[in-house]
Amino acid sequence: MNEFDDIRPYRDDEVPGVLTRLSKNREFIDTLLSIKYPKIFRWAPWLMRPVMSRALGHAFRKMSTVQDLHDAMRVNLENLLTNIGTKVTVSGLDKLNKDTAYLFISNHRDIAMDPAFVNVTLYDDGRDTVRIAIGDNLLTKEFTSDLIRVNKSFIVKRSVTGRREKLAALIQLSRYIRYSLTEENASTWIAQREGRAKDGMDKTEPALLKMLALSKQKEQTFADAIRELNVVPVAISYEFDPLDAAKGVELHAKQTEGSYEKDEHEDFLSIYNGIVGRKGAVHVAFGEPLTTNIDSADDMAVAVDQQVISHYHLHPTNFLAYEKLHGVNSTIDEWKAALSCDWGTVVREFDTRMNAVPAECRDIVLGMYANPICQKLNLSDSA
Repeated sequence: MNEFDDIRPYRDDEVPGVLTRLSKNREFIDTLLSIKYPKIFRWAPWLMRPVMSRALGHAFRKMSTVQDLHDAMRVNLENLLTNIGTKVTVSGLDKLNKDTAYLFISNHRDIAMDPAFVNVTLYDDGRDTVRIAIGDNLLTKEFTSDLIRVNKSFIVKRSVTGRREKLAALIQLSRYIRYSLTEENASTWIAQREGRAKDGMDKTEPALLKMLALSKQKEQTFADAIRELNVVPVAISYEFDPLDAAKGVELHAKQTEGSYEKDEHEDFLSIYNGIVGRKGAVHVAFGEPLTTNIDSADDMAVAVDQQVISHYHLHPTNFLAYEKLHGVNSTIDEWKAALSCDWGTVVREFDTRMNAVPAECRDIVLGMYANPICQKLNLSDSA
């Protein structure tokens, strides 16, 4: 057994067997039916299950490699994004070498769509898609491990207990990421923090960066070990967050009650709603590789944050939220003037969206949209 077999993505030769297994997995089929056809499934599950199983089997028969799967997913995703009015733009990618494997460290707003949008931009530019780090806390259903690993994802063992076991899991993860980049020339995506930035404040966790150095050679400095990973910060911004109200409810509960208890499969539903929900314009900004000497995880976190915040593309919704909470100033007016949009339409949609948020959560949700501007202002002040 290879030391990475329990966390790595599936290989091409494993794909047909995994897809066959998924097409026959009752829990997977029931989950799809309950989301896509809830009323019919509730009344006639015995009728719908074999229909869905055959449909999956027919679709999967056309796929024998990971690339086949990604080709099919790109077509389906393009159709979905068109149907929900999402336009994806990209910057900075032209400065990165197509033949180099990079470790993309991005801000984290959506469980599935953050790496998906990175992959969309890479795929459309004729580049290989990334391997994706996914926490095992999201594997709440038996089939989800198959589902993510067949899609070039690898598992981050967050649920392990015991100090020794946690350290072993972190070392294995660090070694796998380094192996992917330096031995297999496979670009990799990882979020800058554990969990989404539900308040809109993008900040890198130094502990994540310390993990990356656990696989370095004894004689290597931190700077040398990080430099060979070709780290590139990435800033992903959404005009609308499909889960803004849900995040607001969670943050309000934590503020007022001290905690928030998720439903059993809430993360899975968040993934689905994040995929199909309204996003408007999405921008993926690739930064520059961190090539300078960085001697510590804390210094590296600062460097990543500076690029994420500076490259973050502001949308009209960010300005509307900021003005509702903080008013206007000359810097904001200057940034706002650079945008070209139908402000009347944006204002009406944004106000309608905010009015649908529970009143007690509204300022929290406005803060999600306003905080990227606050971070840019703070970065400008500290420059």
